[in-house]
This record gives sequence, structure tokens and C-alpha cells, in this order.
Amino acid sequence: MRLPSSVLVSVSLFTAETTAALYLSSTYRSAGDQIWQCFTLLFTLVPSVLVQLTLIFIHRDLSRDRPLVLLLHILQLGPIIRCLDAFCIYGSAGKVEEPYVTITRKKQIPREGQTEEVEQEVGQAEGKLVTHRAAFARTSVIQAFLGSAPQLTLQLYICVLQRGVSIGRGTLMVISLLSIVYGALRCNILAIKIRYDDYEVSVRPLAYLCVFLWRGFEIATRVTVLVLFSSVLKVWVLPVVSVNFVLFFLRPWVLFWSSRSPFPENIEKTLTRVGTTIVLCMLTFLYAGINVFCWSAVQLRLDDPDLIDKGQAWRRVAVYYSLRFVENTGLTLMWYVYRTEFYQWVDAPVLEILLLLGYATAVFFMLLFYQFCHPCRQLFSSSPAQGFGECCGSLCLLRGTLSQPGSIRTKPAGKDIGDDPPCVTKGDIGQSLCGTV
Repeated sequence: MRLPSSVLVSVSLFTAETTAALYLSSTYRSAGDQIWQCFTLLFTLVPSVLVQLTLIFIHRDLSRDRPLVLLLHILQLGPIIRCLDAFCIYGSAGKVEEPYVTITRKKQIPREGQTEEVEQEVGQAEGKLVTHRAAFARTSVIQAFLGSAPQLTLQLYICVLQRGVSIGRGTLMVISLLSIVYGALRCNILAIKIRYDDYEVSVRPLAYLCVFLWRGFEIATRVTVLVLFSSVLKVWVLPVVSVNFVLFFLRPWVLFWSSRSPFPENIEKTLTRVGTTIVLCMLTFLYAGINVFCWSAVQLRLDDPDLIDKGQAWRRVAVYYSLRFVENTGLTLMWYVYRTEFYQWVDAPVLEILLLLGYATAVFFMLLFYQFCHPCRQLFSSSPAQGFGECCGSLCLLRGTLSQPGSIRTKPAGKDIGDDPPCVTKGDIGQSLCGTV
């Protein structure tokens, strides 16, 4: 039985960021900056409430007689008591004989073309720890992209305006960045475990390091670009972010309506259609919030029973990063053109080049991860390099066929370039991303 270290990391980041934000808001109040105080508290309390609701939803506490636990969640202490419960379960494991165990079957990653299926016994204690890990993995994503990401953007914007970084603000910014990177890392791990639920997946430390560097560069450059742009064109930053958010929010719904599939009814048996709609809206809201700052790694598909697209479409990844790179370049160019004397202390061309290089470095570590460090890369029908090469080749072919009318060939329907065949999972809906809300 593994130590629930991921639970401890999630709770530590949650507690540290909340404490730092409350302290910083008190300093804003002492300085008379009521606007900064309100926004700092907003980006702290709203995700905290969502985290409490998520834990209650996943553990189904409303249908159980646990008034003390509900009270602690109301007091925003739910993650702490859940962490203590997880470590108590881990400490008492093995001391009492399990009344019954569950047999699970997992395939091992194929080596030399051979796949073996192994059986594992999962006791009650280990099953509870699995539930705790799954719950905190999802709350980490919520905390990262609905709280830490806007918090980091706000505090960096204040630093630019005030031309300085206080100790409290700098501490909160570092914790927020770590929280976002960790949340993005959990997105990647969730995507792997959902897509390859039939397989026994083991992620190596080198893969964690690669994802950490990939997400760190990607998020740091994205937040910096948004802050620089908003500092010179305050009126336009809201439309830019809103367009990004609305497009990603509506995309799963448009695909769902175009597929003419029946309304999903298997999210939670106790939910009415209105409740299911609210859950799906919250899920797409989180999905949009993730994609505003970085690649989500998990693609929503509302017409799928698990709500997740289990294919690995390299074309979508290539399109996302290409468009995001163009957008970041355009925003930094707008900042460079409209910058004021306020930025005389900054070497603007060097800063712009560093931001673009930072994003390119993020793409490099992403390719490195998928090409060499992905735990299930043996199951890919094509490598990332081959997938992106096919995308570029298809664009060149499309350009050539468009220049020669009559020579256009039709592509077989239902096949995306660089797509891997979807994995068939046996897991229930509790292992899907719908646990995030």
C-alpha cells in the first residue's frame, strides 16, 4: 500500500496558499487598497468553497449521517480532516484482517509484443485510499485553475504597477505557481489513467520532472504575456480572455449537440436532469479555465459514457500550441508597440524573445515527455513526431490539391490525423473527470 503523499501535497498547497492570501489581503487592507483586497479574497474563497463541495460530492456525504464532517467543510477545514483520515487509514492498514477484498485485473504494458494480465487484491483500506487520492487529484485541478491561476495573474499585475515585489506577495506568487503546475501535472496523470484504465500504469520520476518543466514554462510564460498585455491595453484584456474562455466552454456542447446524442444520465443516480446539467456546466467551466492557461490534456466528450475522449489526437495538440504561440506572439507585439515610458527600465526586445523562447521550451519538454517518458508510449499507434509530421504533410498535401482542382481526394470519415484508437475502459464514472465537480 502506497503512502498517500499526493494527498499531503494537495492539502499543503491548499493550506499554504490560503494562509498566504489571507495575510496578503490583511496588508492590502492596512494600506487602504480595498480593490486588491477584495480580488485577493475572491480568488481565495471561491475555489475553497468549490473544493469543499467537490469533496462532499465525491465522498457522497450528503447521503450519509456525518454532521461533523459537513460542519468542518462549512468551516473550510474539509481538506485537512480528509488528509488526517487518509493517514489514519494508512497507519491502521494491516493491523486488522480485511473482511473481504476486491479482485481487480490489470494488463501490463506490453513488452516485445506480449501483454500479461495480472490480478490484484484490493482491500477496504486500500479502496478508501484510492478514493481519497482521486478526490484530492481533482480538487488540486480546481484549486489550480479556478483559484491559483487568476490569483497569480492578479498579484503579478500588481507587482508590475507598483514596480516591486513585497515578501508577502512574492510568497503567494510562488505558492500559486507551484499550485498551478501541480494541478496541470495532475491533469496529465488523470488523462493517462482514464485513457489506459485497463493497464497497470507506473509513472517514473523522470516523467514527473519532464511534465513539471513543461507545465512550468508554459504557465509562467502565458501568465506573463497576459499581464504585460493587460498593463498597456486594459480595455482589451477582458475581450481576449473572454473569447478564449467562451470558445473552450462552448466547444464540448457544440460537439454534443451536433452528434445528436441523448442527454447524459449516468453521472450520478441521485441527480435530477437539472442537477446533471449543473454538473456538466461546472465541468465545462473548469475545462475552459484550464485551456485558457495551458493544454488540458483531457478532452471532454459529453456524448461518451465517461465524458472523456480517450483518443490521443496529435493534430489537436499541434493546432492548440500553434494557435497559442501565435496568440502569445501577437499579444507581446501589441505590448511592445503600445508600451509607455513606464517600461523604460525593461529591455523590451529581450523580454519578448525570452517569453517566446520560454513557450518554445515548454513545447520541447512536452514532445520529450510524449516521445520518451510517457508510461504508455508503447501503446501509441504513432509517435508524437510521426503524428506532427503527418499533420504537416497533410497541410502540404492540402495546399497542393487546392492548387489543382479535380485532384482533391476524400479522407475516410471518422479518422483524425495522428489519432490513436480509443482505449476501452472498464472503470466506473468515479474514475472519470466528472469527479471534479
